[in-house]
Amino acid sequence: MLIRSAGHGTIHIILLLLSCLPAFLSGCQQGIKHSSCVRCHKGIEHVSESHGDCVTCHGGKPLEERKEKAHQGMFGVGNPQFIGRWENGCAPCHAYQFGRMKSNLMYTAAGMIRNTQLTWEGEDGTRYTTHGEKQFDASGTPYLPQPVSNLDNLSGELYRKFCARCHIGAETVGVYGASHASGCAACHFPWNDEGVYKGNDKTMTGKVGHSATHAITATPDINVCSRCHNRSGRIAFSYQGLYDGNNGLVPTMRGEGGPVMASGARNLTHITPDVHFAAGMECIDCHTSRDVMGDGYAYRNMYLQTEISCEDCHGGAKEVPRYREITRENEEAVRESKKYGVPVTSGMKMIQTSKGRNYSNVFYRDNTIWVVGKKNGTLHKSKVITGTPEHTVAGHERLECYSCHSRAVPQCYGCHTTYDRQQSGHDFIKGIDTPGAFSETEDYRMLYPFPLALNQRGRISPVTPGCQTFVTVIEGDGRQSKTEYVSKFKGKQQLRFAPFYSHNSSKKAVGCVECHGNPAFLGFGQHVIEGNSIKGTLICERSDSKPLDGFLTLDKGKVNAYSAITRENARPLSGAEVKKTLAVNLCLPCHDKPKDAIYRKRLDYRALDDALHRRLLSGK
Repeated sequence: MLIRSAGHGTIHIILLLLSCLPAFLSGCQQGIKHSSCVRCHKGIEHVSESHGDCVTCHGGKPLEERKEKAHQGMFGVGNPQFIGRWENGCAPCHAYQFGRMKSNLMYTAAGMIRNTQLTWEGEDGTRYTTHGEKQFDASGTPYLPQPVSNLDNLSGELYRKFCARCHIGAETVGVYGASHASGCAACHFPWNDEGVYKGNDKTMTGKVGHSATHAITATPDINVCSRCHNRSGRIAFSYQGLYDGNNGLVPTMRGEGGPVMASGARNLTHITPDVHFAAGMECIDCHTSRDVMGDGYAYRNMYLQTEISCEDCHGGAKEVPRYREITRENEEAVRESKKYGVPVTSGMKMIQTSKGRNYSNVFYRDNTIWVVGKKNGTLHKSKVITGTPEHTVAGHERLECYSCHSRAVPQCYGCHTTYDRQQSGHDFIKGIDTPGAFSETEDYRMLYPFPLALNQRGRISPVTPGCQTFVTVIEGDGRQSKTEYVSKFKGKQQLRFAPFYSHNSSKKAVGCVECHGNPAFLGFGQHVIEGNSIKGTLICERSDSKPLDGFLTLDKGKVNAYSAITRENARPLSGAEVKKTLAVNLCLPCHDKPKDAIYRKRLDYRALDDALHRRLLSGK
């Protein structure tokens, strides 16, 4: 009908387009067998069915026979993902994903740089990112941050010489267990522990700085995530049930190292894994692409970018999970799930994230919430806890789910960092060696118990040292301008703790007696109790009155806080909150079950004074 009603010129154009359509749909692969690229790189794995020939991603001249001429115009020899080359390698076909990645915290490092500034310099003014590119904040307002190369202080140096070594904006090679590509390839190409190519292309075999094969990975597995998330919070280790102990090199049972080796020559031992990992779930089965790649807006902290929560799938104390029915074929959940074991189709009821968006692999059917394994298609049943006695205890409304359900929370106490201007260190952003090299040691590490405080959402969550740093600066003439210095934060010279989710959750919660009876959970650290005082025993070497592993003391009934909780609106528990928490111990000897009726209402802390309790306590 269209051709008959069109003019002769239009007919000719349409026929011409139709004749080219097969080549267009095939991604220009018709000439790939005759390309000089493939004649040299025999046996190389094709990226995927939807990707075109070599020059589509790499550039170059595929009709030239000589290597030097064929490589002219390439977007970087080899990996097209280096900084500044993504626009040519990936963006032409993946503009939507590329635009989101440019604002993603894993690329901009805005949160990392800001929090380092806060904890090292006590500053929170100019916004900095890795490259200083234009961003849009959560309200859609554009702004132009400064590049971190302009941050001329200790925290800027630390980011450029430490953090930037492994960030996804740069390739990391030769690091056992932690080598990875940059940019898109960091997640979507499979790297091995050595960071060398081991595929079928004989010209590339054994070369460092390449993925293990040339075949793309559409849905990254946990090994991809653990290449980066194995330090600092160590969430990839905790999730898998691995722990690198005190310094990682300390021998374990019978004087031997741990059974698993990680980057940095760290020995790992086994702990109880996260319940989701034990069920066979990968990181991406919970985390959405917007969690990982961003949603196009620039956030100042990861907790603002992350859009998922435990309540999404399990419900809260009073509210069940929300869902939305798929009504359009172009919805994002439909597009993302095409390669999943259970693709999303019209009419499916998709569970909503905490930001009100559809999951692409979690749906409601037959009065049950199902989570689809994105890589293997396994169906996992999600238990809804709404209304259960354990989750409707009066006074627990502010608890994060993982406050009770975390089994282990890595805590590194006493990070001693030396910045020596007599030595040179490599600046991974500027690409040159400059005066000033970092070295660091730590005092003590533990997993349990873990302290609790109010997080940025005003809810009670685990906290971990963040970052508890003692800084020594050695000037070029050998003079120490700072010696074990603790920076100022919120106007005070004080250590810091940060809200944290360790990714080591369990069906079994922390016991009532543990939480209410052990002051360490409230932020007192290792301690002794003397009358109505609680004194820390792991004393900080910079102050004989401040324990290293806590942030509260109780002196003759008065609670004092001496360390800060970072992030907006976060703080330690107040004196009144601490006393109420500890006072529950009066009830627990007799009322030790969450199902007990007294926990359905606010506790009466004077109840022991009534006739019933006086008679019971007297033994009559």
